[in-house]
Parts: sequence; structure tokens; C-alpha cells
Amino acid sequence: MSPFQHSHIIKQTARKLGFDFCGLSKAEFLEHEAPKLDKFLKLNYHGEMHYLENYFDKRLDPTLLHPGTKTVVSLMLNYYPTQQQIDHTYKVAKYAYGDDYHEVIKNKCNILIKELEQQIGQINARCFVDSAPILERVWAEKSGLGWVGKNGLIINPKQGSFFFLAEILIDIDCEYDGPIKDYCGTCNKCVDACPTDAILPNKTLNAQKCISYLTIELKNEISSEFKNKTEDWIFGCDICQDVCPWNRFSKTNTNQEFEPIGGVLNFTKKDWEALEQEEFQRLFKKSAIKRTKFAGLKRNINFNKIKS
Repeated sequence: MSPFQHSHIIKQTARKLGFDFCGLSKAEFLEHEAPKLDKFLKLNYHGEMHYLENYFDKRLDPTLLHPGTKTVVSLMLNYYPTQQQIDHTYKVAKYAYGDDYHEVIKNKCNILIKELEQQIGQINARCFVDSAPILERVWAEKSGLGWVGKNGLIINPKQGSFFFLAEILIDIDCEYDGPIKDYCGTCNKCVDACPTDAILPNKTLNAQKCISYLTIELKNEISSEFKNKTEDWIFGCDICQDVCPWNRFSKTNTNQEFEPIGGVLNFTKKDWEALEQEEFQRLFKKSAIKRTKFAGLKRNINFNKIKS
């Protein structure tokens, strides 16, 4: 088959399986990203996420991560919810309303690989869902799925930024897509809205100040410098996305797995504060929220509860 045929089959099959967007890039060393990543790590913007210090070379070159790779397949799956949390309660990022995206998307990717094998023949492919040293936003931007916004997230001009990203590294040649224009312009709404000043110039995020980092990745106590600044977020944060003008184009997702966990969207502050470990384990056994563990969630609730 020709590279054009490979591309057509990959994109057509991805659409059939429910992925909203699919783009293809030539697997190569990301020369321009190397100094950016090095600076990010040296400034310690990654905080306690020490895993980002590992496999520096593989993060920049997918052919080292999966030998034989010729093409990076970038995929986007919409998670914008059909319902929202009630007002005046502790807040959870929208991506965590339903089942854990890691499992849902990995299953879809594995099905996609099997279907490609049936149509193309023997291939050597490997999928990644936020689980390996790969710069997924860079590859999504290179393949034209959107541009990296000032908040560091991929913004798609048709549907905004409420998307999960995934990649498949594959050993076949394709016709490659290219990047699109950056349409953020002079807009600084995400920068201005961030209550902890985590969004820096040049599309850089100081993760140590990001509410998502503070409520999920940080294992120690949250610093008092952020008191009264986390705005009732207890797992993740959507502030920079909620204010982004491009998200007026968001469409509700159609994936049953991402339907909100029963009753949780109607939890009041008192409900969250009264949550016990047994109920936590029952409610969130298939949710990304389990990542913070019960003790971490309680820490986040108490940090927001006690005002200075």
C-alpha cells in the first residue's frame, strides 16, 4: 500500500471507533523541544513529578521509545460532559466525571491497532495514553489537531480543548499532516484567570503553582501561600479552559464510559466533607479520582474548607 492509503485507512478507522480527530506526523527527533524541556526541568517547574526527569532522549525521539517507528498517530477524544456539578460545592475537573480515561482510551487504541492489522497487514505498533515519555501535545500540534494555547493545552479550532490525547507509534510510512496557525492572538484570559499565577509567558506552565498539580500530583501538604487561591477545587482544575473563548465550540461527548458517576455531581460541600473511605472506594473505583487516594482528597477538602 502507498503512504496515502495507509493514512486514509488509519483516519477512517479512527473515526469509526469514535475518535474525534486524528493526525499523522513523521517520527523524528524534536530538535526545537530539547532546550525547552531542559529549561523546564532546570527551573524545577515540574515540582515533585520526578518521572519527567527520566528518559530525556526518549521524550524527544519516538524512534528510541519504540524502535522501528516511522509515524506518530495522534488521536483526540472529546470528554466535555453532558452535565455539570451543582454550584457552590467542591469542584472536580470535568475529565474525571466518568470512568478513568486511561483504560477507556487504551482499549480503543488496541482495537484500532487490531483493525489496522486486518486492513494493512502485519504492523509493529504501540499505543500510549498519558503513560510514557512522549510529548503528546507537541505531536498533536505537529499533526494539525490544534495549536498549543497559552495555558499549554491543545486547542482545536472546531471544538476547543476538552479532549484526551493518545498516540500510536507505528512502523509504516504515511502522508503526513502539518501544523495549523496559532489563533490565541492577544487573548490572555487563561493567564489572567489563573488564581495561582501558574501560567507563564511563552506557553510555559509552572506546575508547582498549578491547582491540578497541587490537588493531584503533590504528595506533601499544600503550601499556605495558596490559601484562599484554590477556589474550592479538590481534584484538578478547569479554570483556564472554562474561560477560553474557543471552548464556546465545545460539544458534549457521546462516550457512555464518560457519563458522570451517579450522584456525585449533586454532592454538596457537606456531602464531600462527610465522605468516608469505604464510600470513596466504591464511588471512584473506576474513576481517575482514585489516583489522589482518600487521604489526598480529604487533604484537598480541608485545605479549601479552612479559610485564612
